Formats: sequence, structure tokens, C-alpha cells
Amino acid sequence: MKKYKRIVLKLSGEAMMGKENFGIDPDFIFYIANEIMEATQTGVEIVIVVGGGNIFRGVAGSKQVIDRTTADYMGMLATIFNGMALQDALERKGVPTRLHTSFEMKEIAEPFIRKRAIRHLEKGRVVISGGGTGLPFVTTDTAAVIRGLELGCESIFKATNVDGVYSEDPKKNSKAKKYKTISLEEAFKSDRIGIMDNSAIDLCRTNNISIVVFNIYKKGNLKKAILGKNAGTVIK
Repeated sequence: MKKYKRIVLKLSGEAMMGKENFGIDPDFIFYIANEIMEATQTGVEIVIVVGGGNIFRGVAGSKQVIDRTTADYMGMLATIFNGMALQDALERKGVPTRLHTSFEMKEIAEPFIRKRAIRHLEKGRVVISGGGTGLPFVTTDTAAVIRGLELGCESIFKATNVDGVYSEDPKKNSKAKKYKTISLEEAFKSDRIGIMDNSAIDLCRTNNISIVVFNIYKKGNLKKAILGKNAGTVIK
């Protein structure tokens, strides 16, 4: 029996690059689509929020003499490119999917409407939320938590390249301690735990929504984590 009924899967834009140096790696897209397909077979309802750093990062763009607000909107558009690619890969796998955007792009996606998104989830469709919050100066980590709260999700599943949260960087210290569980309070206060930005963690902390940190590159890990098995670290 699954542990989670409805979750947000937060994917970074950098993950979408796979083995490429820029843009979208088709091999990774079809790999992650297969992982999501297998996860949906447990009956879990999935909302996906994806970053855009593989195409354009707003903060970096603003340092290159682009107005910060303009750069952030460019970054939001990049998340929609990624959402479109992911939707295509999922539908090729036979997974019914709806792409929502935080601002109107009616030719390619539905505008985000909370009750409509919930209805899609109840009907077994994967919902991809593109465009962040639609507002500048807000990260996609924070957008993921906001969407999770709006849509009644139980947890934010943070897909990473490590198998959980450690006391130190495990690549630098092989003796670093891996946590099975830690508190949201500790994650918020600790400088060593940089798994999400502090505003996102604070939203989770004040609204009592957990974060599951797991290695997305290990086949079957998403489904394993959804079933409540030991596939990473739970921050709660």
C-alpha cells in the first residue's frame, strides 16, 4: 500500500540536461518519463514542477546586464519549454498529462486554475506546472511548495543526484553521516543543508508539509520513495 496519495515532484532544470552541456537530453527525458509512469501505477497523484536552469537562469541572466524582472520571466519561459518536453515524453508512454502555466499561453497549455488542476489529479492525470508562480524574484523551489499547498499535496519530492541529506558533503567526506529523517526546523536553521532555498523550507515548516530528498538517477527510486520505503531522507 502506498504511503503518499498526492505529491509534488520537483525536478531541476539541470537534471533535464542529462549528459548534455545545455538544453534537454532526450535520453534523460524518456528515463524520467518511465520512472513517473511506474510511480503512477501505485495510484499516487503527481504534480510536477520543473526548473529552467538548463536553458536560462534568471539570477545569472540578471548579472549579465539583463533587468532582473525580465531575466526571471525568461527563466519562467524556460520552465515551460521543459514542461512541454516532459509532457510529450509522458504521453508517448501512455500517461495522461496536463501542462498548466502560471500565465496564459492557451495555444500550448491550460492556465493554472486550482480546482481544474485538482480535478485532473483526481482523474489520474499527471499535472505539470510550468512558469513558476508567474512572479519574478521567486524560485521554482518555492513555486513547488506553493503549488503543493494549493493542491493539497502531502509532500515535496526533491529529485537530486545524491541519495539523501548528509551531515557534510559526502563527495568531500566519505564519513559524512546520512540522515534517514531530520526535522524541518533543523533543515531551516542549518547552513550545511542546502537542499532547497530557505523560503521554500520555511513554507514547508510553517504549513507542516514534508520534503523527501532522493536520488532520481537510481532506477526505481521514485516509486520506492512513494511507497514509503527507505529511498532517501524525509524532512518532516
